[in-house]
Parts: sequence; structure tokens; C-alpha cells
Amino acid sequence: MTTKTRLLLKLAGLTGALLLSFGVAAPQEARAELRIDITRGVVEPLPIAITSFAGSGGRDAQTGADIAKVISADLERSGLFRPLDPRGFLQTPEQLRTGDPRYQDWKALGAQALVAGNTTTGPDGRMKVDFRLWDIASAQYMQGLSYTAPPQEWRRIAHIVADAIYKRLTGEDGYFDTRIVYVAESGPANTRKKQLAIMDQDGENHQFLTDGQSLVLTPRFSPTTQEITYMSYFNKKPRVYLFNIDTGRQEVLGDFPGMTFAPRFSPDGNRVIMSMAQNGNTDIYTLDLRTRRQTQLTDSPGIDTAPSYSPDGQRIVFESDRGGSQQLYIMGADGSGVKRLSFGEGRYGTPVWSPRGDLIAFTRQRGSSFAVGVVRPDGSGERILSEGYHVEGPTWAPNGRVLMFFKDLPSGDGRGRNAKLYSIDITGANERRVITPLDASDPAWSPLIP
Repeated sequence: MTTKTRLLLKLAGLTGALLLSFGVAAPQEARAELRIDITRGVVEPLPIAITSFAGSGGRDAQTGADIAKVISADLERSGLFRPLDPRGFLQTPEQLRTGDPRYQDWKALGAQALVAGNTTTGPDGRMKVDFRLWDIASAQYMQGLSYTAPPQEWRRIAHIVADAIYKRLTGEDGYFDTRIVYVAESGPANTRKKQLAIMDQDGENHQFLTDGQSLVLTPRFSPTTQEITYMSYFNKKPRVYLFNIDTGRQEVLGDFPGMTFAPRFSPDGNRVIMSMAQNGNTDIYTLDLRTRRQTQLTDSPGIDTAPSYSPDGQRIVFESDRGGSQQLYIMGADGSGVKRLSFGEGRYGTPVWSPRGDLIAFTRQRGSSFAVGVVRPDGSGERILSEGYHVEGPTWAPNGRVLMFFKDLPSGDGRGRNAKLYSIDITGANERRVITPLDASDPAWSPLIP
């Protein structure tokens, strides 16, 4: 795999912190900034007009149109925006390139925000993309940025622009310039082929990272770099690998008999945390990636597994049956102060701490039904987001707003399963299928690409 070209990003000097109104115009000092209030739970999507990005013709014009489509798809998929049909637009991209919006025309279409931009190719062959964002209700300019990159990176620029718009209108970081690594599955149940695969968060730029000759399980992203750990079986024993996505370099972290989940990274990326079975007991250990030194954190007669760090690295959530049933527990990063977190009916597992630190996602099994939910770190506010025959394996978007997981349903064709990826907002709204070329399980969401 070749190293991805880094984007050169620069501000265009257009980002004035203007005060804007939402709705009826008011005196300048009384105006409130156009903002989607995402603290209210389920939100009515904001109507937004996104024009094709103007180009000088040929490739620039086509690239500009493609960029606008990706931005529109990103924002619509978040569930917080409703892009308007461009066939009703009364101003062309070229008119917006050289002049201001005709605000009354855009108001008549129901738009509350407007996005326009330009795409040009410089003498060196590099592509420059500018975009501008307006608040239509108060007839005010909001933001403008410029990005320069090789032309083949146009799709990534579109994701970065979508992130900028998302942040300007919600106050939260976006999550569109990210990738998903997952286990791609094919074949009948008794000879299931499992490959490591990666794609952009919208399903594009799909690649297989392994050839399927060895079984792979539970990939995990580093929170600080474009690296993953995953588990495979070598001579029928669990082996953990560290894989650098940008360079394609892979190294063996070690063989760990009795391991059932791949390790997760610490927030600083310098350690991994994992569970291992030794001397008939399954406990939690850390492994320093620089020194390869192992440190045991738990020593319980129960099975302690599936650990996940809090974003500040001070606490660890894990699952254990030490109390008689499989439940969630929290302890300090040194293994001290173990406290039970979950007390609901059923079995709780696969906990993952939100990047914001405010919630912990989990899988719950009650009878034959599975569910993915969230709970606060103090055990309060438990909510089920999605439920079904087999729903499992939550992973967080880097802004802590969206979860991805997989659903596993009987296929009815002899393969034994039909696993698909889904995403959902933390409110429980906007559940959507994530399209993959094969069956898919065990997703892991990357941090924003540097």
C-alpha cells in the first residue's frame, strides 16, 4: 500500500467570526449565530443548499460537481442536515463565484444555509478548492476556507469541507474525514473466509488488507496514528499484529494463547490493553509497545476481558463474570478501585468508552435478543439504541456523536449468517446501513486522518 499524500491545507483569510441570526433578522448586536441545537435529542434536519463548485470547465467543473455531491451526502447521512434539490436553485455556481447570494431567492426555496465553492487547477497541476458558507435567514456570510492538494485527493477534500461545515453549524467536530476498518466475510459457515478490509467512512476507497488465508478478528484503531491492531491465528494460536495503514508495514506484537479479543490502544498510543488466559485464569494486562513489557492489572477468579480506556487514560471499563454473570466494571488505570457498572437484566459485554468520555457503549444479551446501548460512566442513564437477533460490536466516531456496529441475521442460504454494518446517532435516531461489498463485522472507526 502506498503512503497517502498529505493534504496541504490553508486558511483563505475568510473566517470572520460574524454574529448571525437564526430566523427573523434582528439588530446586529442581538443576532444569534446560526446553529443546530444538537443537545435537544432528536433534531429536525437543517435545510441546506449545496451548489456544484464552479470550475473553469472540463476536469475542474466535473470535480467541482463531484465534490458538492460528496459534501451533500456526508451532511445528509449525519441526520442533522437536509440538502435541497439543486434542480430548484435560482443562482448558478458561476454567479455565486463572482457575487453574493440573492438571499430572498434562497429563502423562497426554504434554505437556511448555503454552500458554494470553486475548483481550479494551478500551473503545478495541484488542485485548489475554495468554499463559502452563508446564513440565509439573516443574510450573512459565515465562513470560507481554501484547500490545496493533488487532484486525486478531491474526495478527501470534500470530506474535510463537510467536516468544516458540520463544525460551524453544530459546534462539534465532524467525523467525515475518517476511515473504517472491519472484517469482511464470505463463504459458507463451515469454511468462512475472513479478511481485514478498510474503507472511507462513506464506503468509498475500499481495500482488502489481508488475503483471507488466515482468520482475522477484532481490528482496533490507534487513537493517535493510522495504525491498527488485529488478531489472527498462526498455527492455531492467537497472534496479534500491528499494522500501519499508510505504509503497509506489519509487525507481530506476540502470540497470546487464550486471547479472544485483539488489544485496544491506550489514549496516547504507547500501550495496548488486552485480556489473556494464563494458568486457567483470564485477566487484563497492558503491553508497552516500546519495551514489550507486560503488566497484569486484574487477578480475579472470574473471566475479565474486553477492556477499554477512558479518553484521559485514567480509567478502564471491562466485562467480567466475577459477580456470577457477565457485567461491566470500571477500575483505575493501575487496576485499583474496581466497581460494577451495569445492573440491568441480561449479559453485558464489549464496552467501548466514548472519545468525549461522557458515555460507554456496550452490547447486551437478554435471552435470544441482542442490543447495542450506551450508559454514563457512573452507571446512570442506560439507553438501548438498536436491538435485534444479533446486534454487537459498537465503535465510536471520533467526535463521540455516532456509533457503528454490526447486525448478524440468518441468511437462509446455507451460509449461516448475513452480517452487515450499521451506524446510529447516540440519540437512537438515524440508524443506517453502511454498504460493503461483502458481509461485514467487527468495525473500528479511525480518528480524523492527519
